[in-house]
Amino acid sequence: MTDLLHPGDTFPGLTVDLPGGGTAVLPDALGGHFGVVLFYRGSWCPYCNAQLRAFQRAQDALGELGVRVIALSVDDEATTQALVDRLKLTFPVGHGADARAVAAATGAFVNPDPEHLQSTGFVLDPQGRVVVAVYSNGAIGRLVPEDVAGLVRYVKEHAG
Repeated sequence: MTDLLHPGDTFPGLTVDLPGGGTAVLPDALGGHFGVVLFYRGSWCPYCNAQLRAFQRAQDALGELGVRVIALSVDDEATTQALVDRLKLTFPVGHGADARAVAAATGAFVNPDPEHLQSTGFVLDPQGRVVVAVYSNGAIGRLVPEDVAGLVRYVKEHAG
């Protein structure tokens, strides 16, 4: 396993496949904004669904702070699109992640069988550097939008 990412580390370049054939390359896809990168276990995980719904509900508040969100899992494209439709997600949600490659790049934990990424969340600054990383090795322990908003407010107030 790769070392965990720490505050100040540059987030590694990851290509995220999006439903419908597009891609997003992280951290560039966040366009110089604060960003939240969420690795979720899969559409079957109730805790992940709750987290994704919470970030969707917070889109207006996060948007006012200039925060963009992107999520990713090992789910296939059809499963991911069904999740996006069911939860009415408006932020990009990637599919088909290679769990081992993502783990090697970011330090995320991988469940071996069935293979999937454990919940992992990153807040990135506009330069693509890690502000905070939250790693879980199981079902619980994850970023919440209220904490992200508070952190971004704090960082902006104390910048300079």
